[in-house]
Amino acid sequence: MKRSLEIKELFLQKYGKASTELVFSNLYELLVCVMLSAQCTDKRVNLITPALFKAYPDVKSLSKARLASVKNYIKSCSFFNNKAENLIKMAKAVCEDFKGEIPLNEKDLKSLAGVGQKTAHVVLIEWCGANFMAVDTHVFRVAHRLNLSKAKSPEKTEEDLSRIFKDNLNYLHQAMVLFGRYICKAKNPLCKECFLAQLCKSKDKKLD
Repeated sequence: MKRSLEIKELFLQKYGKASTELVFSNLYELLVCVMLSAQCTDKRVNLITPALFKAYPDVKSLSKARLASVKNYIKSCSFFNNKAENLIKMAKAVCEDFKGEIPLNEKDLKSLAGVGQKTAHVVLIEWCGANFMAVDTHVFRVAHRLNLSKAKSPEKTEEDLSRIFKDNLNYLHQAMVLFGRYICKAKNPLCKECFLAQLCKSKDKKLD
């Protein structure tokens, strides 16, 4: 327990009140960005979205979009066929079921096409500062390398991290994303530069 609290404090000291690297200006744009970012880099999403948002500046216009057109705007994104379909379905549901207002609770968000628990949590973290953990590939890898979780699924890993850290989960989520993206990388972790090296016993650790 003492070790996990030390890890928590070091994350908060290092990254403070970090926020996503996705570029957005309103809730609609945030939701679309997060949906596109699944198994795709934030950098790639930020290249795609300016033209997409110019063509479809709000949920109403996206709900009326032609599938082929949306596919064309996001074709450099991974799984663009499925994502294009889900974006239009999401927009239609928001217009039909929520009077054009994107819901800000987990249950209703998860009722939208293409919005799973991770996506819902990231939206609520970034827009509302909600005390949620969201587990993407970076957070999953970091949690397991630091022995904060042995769970096999992102959902169970999220439960472990939420139980261990309890509060500041929104900031800790983003800290772990940035840490995993730039330091504790999948193939070549920068262990010599890592501020958590003394607390890490991972088999992937490389100090020589």
